[in-house]
Amino acid sequence: MPSVVGLPFHVGRDLAVEAGVTLANPDGPPIAALAWPGLFYITAQSPVAGTVLHEFDSVGITVERFAPS
Repeated sequence: MPSVVGLPFHVGRDLAVEAGVTLANPDGPPIAALAWPGLFYITAQSPVAGTVLHEFDSVGITVERFAPS
């Protein structure tokens, strides 16, 4: 699994799809419901980058809304 931490959600999602896995919210609603509308960044992932996963496994992520300063 590649690292998706620090990426915008839509970029991380596409990278996960290319790796054959799915991003998920382990503690609640579907991740797409949390990361729309707006710009969200991935702040954490589990398992960590470099972990070997099976096709269609899920990777838990945390997202945070982008807030310009």
